Amino acid sequence: MTNIGAAGQVRQYTLDNGLRLVTAPASTGQVAAVNLWYGVGSRHEVPGRTGFAHLFEHLMFQGSGNVAKGEHFEEVERLGGDINASTSSDRTNYYETVPEHALDRILWLEADRLETLREGMTQEVLDNQRDVVKNERRQRYDNQPYGTALERILRLAYPEGHPYHHPTIGSMADLDAADLDYVKSFHKAHYGPDNCVLTVVSGLDSEDVLARVEKFFGPLPARETVAKAPDASLPEPMGGPLRDSTTGNVPAAGVFIGFRVPPYGTREFDVMHLASAVLGQGQGSRLYRSLVVERPIAADDGGSASDILAFRYTDSLMLVNMLAREGVGGDVLEAAMREEIAELASGITAEELDRARAVLERDHLQSISSPSGLADTISSCTQLFDDPELAYTWPRRWDDITAEEVRATAERLLVDDNLLVVRFDPEEPQASEADEAATAPETSGA
Repeated sequence: MTNIGAAGQVRQYTLDNGLRLVTAPASTGQVAAVNLWYGVGSRHEVPGRTGFAHLFEHLMFQGSGNVAKGEHFEEVERLGGDINASTSSDRTNYYETVPEHALDRILWLEADRLETLREGMTQEVLDNQRDVVKNERRQRYDNQPYGTALERILRLAYPEGHPYHHPTIGSMADLDAADLDYVKSFHKAHYGPDNCVLTVVSGLDSEDVLARVEKFFGPLPARETVAKAPDASLPEPMGGPLRDSTTGNVPAAGVFIGFRVPPYGTREFDVMHLASAVLGQGQGSRLYRSLVVERPIAADDGGSASDILAFRYTDSLMLVNMLAREGVGGDVLEAAMREEIAELASGITAEELDRARAVLERDHLQSISSPSGLADTISSCTQLFDDPELAYTWPRRWDDITAEEVRATAERLLVDDNLLVVRFDPEEPQASEADEAATAPETSGA
């Protein structure tokens, strides 16, 4: 496979304060994609203090020492740019795509809120954004069918007190308990140039970008104390099968199956990524062909029944989930899914392996096809692996993996001792008096 795009033209620099800058050429001219990955996510939280990494995804847009509340968003929108942020277990990400002539302004805005955010943080801002996050939790988790699936999966997969035991959204109780002093201390502990990867994808010369970044970020001091993440080691094995079942207001039975697999970036992770694609990614996958088309007992998900929740610093999770077709019970669907998963240990064909490679490579190419997507992937590869070139060369990792390697790894990892199941089943409909009368057996008169 040849290099993708501009591999070899990536430049990486480290400022005196520890900030890592990566530059790369954009495939389209006159735009600059700015992407910041801070090495702080929900894994850095402790029991009783969950949800703070995600809370900062909101607080970072609420004003700083020199920028009014909402002004950061408004400036980017006036420029016709895109802006957003996201939080995961391993990082918090902020990004903008703007015309090249606006790059200096974006760099100033990002440097300013890194340096002076705590000056603009008030109790009113905290209360407001805490309510926003709590409402987000209600909408996306608590009041959505199957919305608590990930939370339930993480509770089973990682023991109490483990840094991956909880989702990034955190708990209502912990959000309620957040106080201004602790929130400021969280920012001070994790938000410093020495904990940041800044990627700029543009048509500008890399030395030009470096000079601009030095101007705005160079004077910022590194953190006084480097925060340490809690221990993420795990006992082996998981001790399954582990199970969480609930009955409630869902339209159909939902089956969520998970297995611990090695951390993101390892050879065995790549092997299981291919196994996941064989099993449930695309309409040519085993689960789609068997349970959606041939039998059929599962709802049509477009071929997205299996994927891996990638974690760099602890075991990742291979997840398989499907919803039952109308009239099909959860027991039937779960048994069929587990049969298909078990069949991976019997082997896969060369044709299946080639298809899986093609699916994963297509997804990767799509993820880096825009300046914004490329910048994000470069930041990821730099923050997690200190290798920005991986953004272009990642598909090579799958080239020499064999069908036998996939089979043997599946045989070792996709076992009951490493299994968790989360089930959602619909409530049984209550029969009306008319229904009961219609189905009651006839009795003869005297």
